[in-house]
Amino acid sequence: MGDFDLYHFLAVASVWVIPIVLAVTLHEAAHGWMASKLGDDTALRMGRVTFNPIKHIDLYGTIIMPAALLLLSGGQFMFGFAKPVPVNFGRLRRPRLDMILVAAAGPGANILIAIVATSLMHGLQYLPVELVDWVFQNLLNALKVNVILAMFNLLPLPPLDGGRIAVGLLPEPFSSQVARLERVGFAILIFALFILPWIGGKIGLDLNVFTTLVLVPSQAVMELIITITGIR
Repeated sequence: MGDFDLYHFLAVASVWVIPIVLAVTLHEAAHGWMASKLGDDTALRMGRVTFNPIKHIDLYGTIIMPAALLLLSGGQFMFGFAKPVPVNFGRLRRPRLDMILVAAAGPGANILIAIVATSLMHGLQYLPVELVDWVFQNLLNALKVNVILAMFNLLPLPPLDGGRIAVGLLPEPFSSQVARLERVGFAILIFALFILPWIGGKIGLDLNVFTTLVLVPSQAVMELIITITGIR
C-alpha cells in the first residue's frame, strides 16, 4: 500500500459513488413503490419508498464491498447493493401476478435510469469544459452500473428479482421447486461468482459464469440503449 494514491482513489470514486448510490437506491425504492400500489404498504410505512439513500444503505453492500472492489481493481470497477425492501407478498391483491410486477420494478427502474443517463450525454456540449469529462464519466458509469445491476438481478435464482419472476411465471410444480432455492440462493451465488472461477483458474478452464450470464447480455443491452438514444 506504499504507492497508494489517495488523490487518484478519490478522483475515481467520485465518478462511481453517485451512479452506484442512485442505482441501488432507486432499485429498492421502485420495489417498495410498486408494492404500495398493489396492496402492500409495508415498505411505505417503514419509510423505504424514498430517494433518500440513507434509508437504503447497507454497511457491507453499499460501503464496504464497493470500496474493496475499487481498491482491488485498481480503481477500475465498483459494485454494490442496498438493503432489500421488505415486501409482504401475502398482502398483494393478486399475489402471483403482483409478485412479478414488484420484482420487475427494480430492474425496470435501473434500465430507465440507464436510458436517461445516456440521453443526458447529449447535453455535455453545453457544460463548462472543465466539467465535461467528470460528468461524462458519471453518466457512462450510470449506464454500466444500472444495466449490469438489472441483468444480474434478472438471473432466475431466488432471492434475486429474476427468481421471484420465475416463481410467478412457472407452473406448478416447477414454481415451488424454484421457490425452495431461496434458502440456498445466496450460497449458490457465492459459489458461481467466486468459487467456480477460482476452480476454473486452477484447472485451466474459463468458468466465469458472471461474464457469460451477466456481462455479455449487459453489453448487448448497453449497445441497444446507446443506439436508441442516438449517442452513436
